[in-house]
Amino acid sequence: MRSRIRHMGKTTAGLAVLSLAMVATGAHAQNKSQSPALDNISIWLGGYYANNDTTIGAATPDRTTKGSVNLEHDLDFEKRKTVPRARLDFLIGEHQGFSFDYYEVDRSHSKTLNEDINFLGQPFDATARVKGDLKFNFGSAAYKWWFGTGDDVFGVGLGAAYYKVRGSISGSASLNGDSVSDSASTSASAWAPNLQLGWRHAFNDQWRMYLNASGVKKSGGKLNGHIWDAALGVEYFPWKNVGFGAEYAYTQIKLHQDKRDYDLDLDMKLNGPAAYVRVRF
Repeated sequence: MRSRIRHMGKTTAGLAVLSLAMVATGAHAQNKSQSPALDNISIWLGGYYANNDTTIGAATPDRTTKGSVNLEHDLDFEKRKTVPRARLDFLIGEHQGFSFDYYEVDRSHSKTLNEDINFLGQPFDATARVKGDLKFNFGSAAYKWWFGTGDDVFGVGLGAAYYKVRGSISGSASLNGDSVSDSASTSASAWAPNLQLGWRHAFNDQWRMYLNASGVKKSGGKLNGHIWDAALGVEYFPWKNVGFGAEYAYTQIKLHQDKRDYDLDLDMKLNGPAAYVRVRF
């Protein structure tokens, strides 16, 4: 928990420093031809209370031996987990700019098994005490073009995304009076192209609605697959530069890792409401 807070603190500090630097170097006042749905600088800090459905599978290259574990069903991981998230958008001119996004899924749980499972290619017998860990990091950066000058604008962004997966399980059991233990783990990361789509609507200076969608797809390499993300939300600014955002988000992560002795698959779905503190300039 402390490491997550420190990590989010570093992320928040980095966003703040970058924003202040841009303001200091001459971020322009909003031009009359710029849509009221866009800000020169936009910051989101918060997260979403996600419902999780996560399955990790392992199989030999010839698929003769395989197994899978659902973290929520087999290891009793909590279905709902708060996922911290931070975003930063800033314009260069009136209709284009950069967009950054970062979130982290960090889950861990222990239980005594009541049935046999196979995790990361390693069998664990019933009655074993096991501890599972899963951590997924995602960050993206894209250059985005916005079309429109009225209350509605549509955006298209192209960029790159970095993601990293770390998973492990350790177990111990008593057999004929002797204690036996075993463990399995994996870690992999990759870069992939990122496509972003967006829509913004301004009802007035205080209320807005937005739709974000993005996709990452990688076909080659040792860690490949796709990541889809979508969110529909509203923003309310009771003050000129500070407000609140609420959205419903959905994320699907399907990744495949090629290893020497066996292959791994991660199928993770997240969905739920999100809340953010919004800062704009």
